[in-house]
Order: sequence, then structure tokens, then C-alpha cells
Amino acid sequence: MSHAALLTDERVEEILAAFARVRLLVVGDAFVDEYLYGDALGVSPEAPVPVVRVDDASTVLGGAGNVVRNIIALGGACEFVCVVGDDDAGDAVVSLLADLGVDTRGAVRIAGRPTTHKTRLVARRQQIVRFDRETRVPLASGDGESVLARVATALDGVEGVVIEDYGKGLLSVEVGRAVMRAAADAGLAVSVDPKETLEPFPGASLVKPNLREAESLSGLRASEAGIEAIGRCLQKAVGGGDVAITQGGSGITIFEGSEAGVYVPTVRQEVFDVQGAGDTIIAALTLARQAGANLWEATVIANAAASVVVGKTGTATADRDEVRELLPVIRAAACEERSR
Repeated sequence: MSHAALLTDERVEEILAAFARVRLLVVGDAFVDEYLYGDALGVSPEAPVPVVRVDDASTVLGGAGNVVRNIIALGGACEFVCVVGDDDAGDAVVSLLADLGVDTRGAVRIAGRPTTHKTRLVARRQQIVRFDRETRVPLASGDGESVLARVATALDGVEGVVIEDYGKGLLSVEVGRAVMRAAADAGLAVSVDPKETLEPFPGASLVKPNLREAESLSGLRASEAGIEAIGRCLQKAVGGGDVAITQGGSGITIFEGSEAGVYVPTVRQEVFDVQGAGDTIIAALTLARQAGANLWEATVIANAAASVVVGKTGTATADRDEVRELLPVIRAAACEERSR
């Protein structure tokens, strides 16, 4: 980990420019994230709840779809394999993918299965309530085979794979392991953002949980065992791959190969919404690694990208110009930490 001094302006530009040459496959749970915006008018006479007059609305891709959005915003290209229902939300996913220029054939339609649809009511930048319409039922075997067929097609012509598991039933142990085998057969590195289990993802080149997820996945508490023990446990669980444990506004601790864990701090920004920051981080980490960055360099860039999106409202993305703007202070903090 002697690369801190090498992350010069020229090196940053080399990595960011190389994003345009990277095409990734994202496999995971697609959401429709709907936002209703308005003003709180007071308390309802019918029940002790606020009355909100809705005067604006927006709909964006969430979940693994937000990883796709961030890859494209950062200048990369993307294939996407997910499942959607034969419902209006499924139509919205397909339409939003088409708007991004992403091949919509990767959205596998499953009759009778609801598309994950999250509706948030926001008044004066404060989220009042969220409604979730979804299922967590694992895919039937035939539907899993349809997903794997699309994965096999999409692997041709990509440089790496991102698996974004939100625990909605797509990535069962069988489907997850089949995706991992297909990627390995194609010689592709796989980054995994896990939710509840690592069992489907042996051989992952990078695992990126947040701290709460890392504790759950390892069965260890950071306050008792320490983050080093958690990172080593996760590395062992996937067969020695690298690990990046995100810690909200504090930064990311990384475990690369057999080296000791390295804390990569960030610089606190004014936070409006943390929604989707993890999606941004896995997108930036994977793009940067495929663009030739080592894990420390990639993490500094990912911290900058996450700092951009938490300063926005809703499920947001970061582009390269926004990352460039924040990188100097975040790079300085990371280099200072490495020099200690």
C-alpha cells in the first residue's frame, strides 16, 4: 500500500478517462424509486398524520438499477440483467433503461411477480413515509434459467461484473453461484454488494458491505472483535477476495490480499439524503479497478463519488466532473491518513 503518493492529478485523470473504455455487467434486483414532493399543510382531521399537498413527482431506477445509472453517469457502459413483473412498474424499469441506452432485453419479465416499487413522500426535504410494493420469494427454477441465459449473452463483451443483491429473491444460492461460475469461465472479476449472505458468491474479487451488513455476514461485532477480524472473516468466506467495508460518512476500510486493513477516510459533506450511496460506491470501485486503479486509489475515488450523491436529494448519481471537484480534499485526507 505504497500508492498514496502516486495519486497525482495526472494519475486521477488517467483513471477517470479510462472509465470510458470499461463496459460492465450488472446483475441484481431492480427497483422503481418514485418520489412525491409537496408541502405539509398540517395534521389531518381524520387521523394524527400530516397532510401533504403533492405538487411534483419523479421516478428513477433504484436498487441495482441505480448501480447502472452511476456507471453510466461516471462515463462507463453497462449491460443489466434483472427481473421485472408484467406490471406498470416493470414497464417503467424497461422505459428507464431505454432512456439510459441500456439493452432492455436483460430485464426478464415474470408473469405475476410484482416489480419492486418504492414510493417516498417528501415534504420540505423531509421523508414522511415510504410505501414498498415487492416480493422476496425466490425465483422458480424456470425463471432462474431465463435469467442465466440472459447473463450468458450479456457476458460477451464486458470487462467485469457487479452483483447487487438486495435480497428480493433473484440471487438465490443456485442462481448466484451459476452467475459466479459463468463469470469465472469468462475470466471476469466480480464485485459483490451483498445484503444477507455470501453463500452464493464464492470467488468474488471484491465484496462491499456496509458495517452493519459486515457484522451480520461475519457474525462478529466491530466493538468487540474489531474491524480487522471482520474483514478477514469476509475474505475467507469468499475465498480470499478483497473487501471494502463502508462506514457512512466516516469512510471505508479496505482489505486487499493479505495486507492489513487500511482505513480510507472521507471528508464530511452536508448530507441531504444517503439513499443509494452504496450503489454509487460499488459502481465507482468497480469502474476504477477495471480502469487500472488499485483498491486504495479506487476507494479514494469512490469516497468522492459518494460524497457527491449524499449532497443530493433522492436516488442520485455522480458524474466525473463532480467527482473531480471533490477529489482534492478527499485525496488529501486519505493521503494524510496513509502517512501516519
